Amino acid sequence: MTHTVLIITDDTDTAAERVAAELAGRGVPVVALDTADFPAHASMAAHIETGRRGWSGVVGTVRGELDLAGVGAIYTRRPTQFRMDERMSSPERAFAYAEARYGFGGVLAALRQSGCLWVNDPMAAMRAEYKPIQLVTAARVGLNVPKTIITNDPQEAHAWAKELGRPFVYKAVGGIWHADEGQVRVIYTKPLDDPDELLDPALARTAQLFQEWVDKAYEVRALVIGAQVLAVRIDSASEQGTIDWRSDYDSLTYERVDLPNEISDRLVELHERLNLVYGAADLICDPQGRHHFLETNQSGEWGWLNQKAGLPVPEALADVLQLGPAWAR
Repeated sequence: MTHTVLIITDDTDTAAERVAAELAGRGVPVVALDTADFPAHASMAAHIETGRRGWSGVVGTVRGELDLAGVGAIYTRRPTQFRMDERMSSPERAFAYAEARYGFGGVLAALRQSGCLWVNDPMAAMRAEYKPIQLVTAARVGLNVPKTIITNDPQEAHAWAKELGRPFVYKAVGGIWHADEGQVRVIYTKPLDDPDELLDPALARTAQLFQEWVDKAYEVRALVIGAQVLAVRIDSASEQGTIDWRSDYDSLTYERVDLPNEISDRLVELHERLNLVYGAADLICDPQGRHHFLETNQSGEWGWLNQKAGLPVPEALADVLQLGPAWAR
């Protein structure tokens, strides 16, 4: 019996639409859900009792009903915030939001206990957001990892940079997007070459990540989807884009490439150890042809790479989602 694939995203997600179309063309039932619709425009009635393997019941959405017992795979693309009734007070809305998270969200998360495949499992995805976990796991599977220090001690940072004896970079530990008094700011990779800059007492105010600069022939974004690795070479025509390609998309060119089998195998193993079915890994290829792992993003965007380099991402994701519980086992 064919299971249903639930795609959690918003109405503007054209990349998710391509995955849904691919699945539908294979005869796999698909339901899309925007979690912002709950509770005003989506409902849930979920049941469990002794003797049942998992939750059963129905989620009603603006796109139709979803039979919880029939869900075999969940692809979470852009989970949005629940919208609470504005007629409630602020404390009431906070309470209602928490109840929605633990109730509505908890039932969906619990489907994994019945064999449902999550791409990606929420708990694994949350753990993989920690860059220190990524880096140590990458090192353990044999990927090259740049020399890195995480510290709030200016003296330790200074000593590390002095011993390194070559240029290095600053990176935000928690990712590039940050809220700042009602605005969203982007913190790109910042190159540094003077260890004395690290003696600033302000460095002690929080954790700081510094990493050796790796000379680049080009960069790679490798999409790990199950056991498949789809890779794109990224070149930049600008200095800023060479430092951090995310800062200058207009300067970039793309070319689909095949990574060495050894690198692909290690990337697959990395994601298996992180319990991720999908991840967008960033690597540097140096002038000597060696690949260096920087990070992986468990929710990394792929839509523009699908267009620019012709990557068959919807097909690869559909392969995994179609297997559903069989892949989860």
